Amino acid sequence: MNGQPNSVVLKPIYNGSDITRRWAGNWTIDFGARMSEADAALFEKPFEYAVRHIKTVRATNREAQRAKNWWRHGRPRPELRVKLAGLTRYIATAETAKHRIFVFFPVSIAPEHSLIVIPRADDVTFGLLSSRAHLTWALARGGTLEDRPRYNSLATFEPYPFPEGLTPADTAHQRTEAIEGGALVPADISAPNKARTQKARAQAAIESIAIREHATHIARAAKRLNDLRENWLNPPEWTQRLPEVIPLGMAKSPYPDRIVPKNGHEKELAERTLTKLYNLRPAWLDAAHQALDAAVAAAYGWTDYRADMPDEEILKRLLALNLQRAISQGAIK
Repeated sequence: MNGQPNSVVLKPIYNGSDITRRWAGNWTIDFGARMSEADAALFEKPFEYAVRHIKTVRATNREAQRAKNWWRHGRPRPELRVKLAGLTRYIATAETAKHRIFVFFPVSIAPEHSLIVIPRADDVTFGLLSSRAHLTWALARGGTLEDRPRYNSLATFEPYPFPEGLTPADTAHQRTEAIEGGALVPADISAPNKARTQKARAQAAIESIAIREHATHIARAAKRLNDLRENWLNPPEWTQRLPEVIPLGMAKSPYPDRIVPKNGHEKELAERTLTKLYNLRPAWLDAAHQALDAAVAAAYGWTDYRADMPDEEILKRLLALNLQRAISQGAIK
């Protein structure tokens, strides 16, 4: 490669099945959203492959832009790339799946179109999305494909009433800070403070402290859930991690380590999938989710929350909060 040495055009690519099952080992060539054909040609081997296998197919594409910019992805999603810039990981979920499961992916992994991507690296957002409150909302608001629930970002994610101070607007800056134990929380968490009186400012300061405490509890519970799941998926005694290739011009590999089974554990490891885990739902997984659910309920101020609270009651409270915010913001009069 003679082009920009820090550009990565070969990426592991994940789709919905790679979340619910295991990664199939597929890679993609990604020349970005705006790279010119001349610059793409500087990446000699990937470009040669693209010329042989992509150019002739794209030449007859009915979409003029796909034919003209044949070396780029058909939907390069420049707006998503901007939001992912500077992050080390992002949250993803399969658009259609039996179980609504959110996972973290390193930014060096390319998401396929069947994935919903949330450009956040913090454990708080991950925990909120993985909580019973959000999953109840998602099941009620989303559609279905055959017998599998679908996640629709416009109908599910955007109108979801996140806890005060932890909404996507509050974390839009995407800055994070690590807390004890390694979990990441959004930086500069605070309650809205538009009041001018000293008393109101003091109250906002108190609310900010409470929001940070809730964020800490959610982040720790979310990290524990994620760590436990990862350990079950890839038991250290069954697996070994091998460094991926290092592209020319780089000091180390930008890709996540390749996880391969140790001799004798190939069949066992192949069966360790998130779908199977949630079908089994062992006691430790249920306990981790209940701890996360309790932390999220506390952030909503649901002091009477219990694990046996009916889904209908949770949905009722979320809908009421959604309506309350719409009225306060002037969306509904």
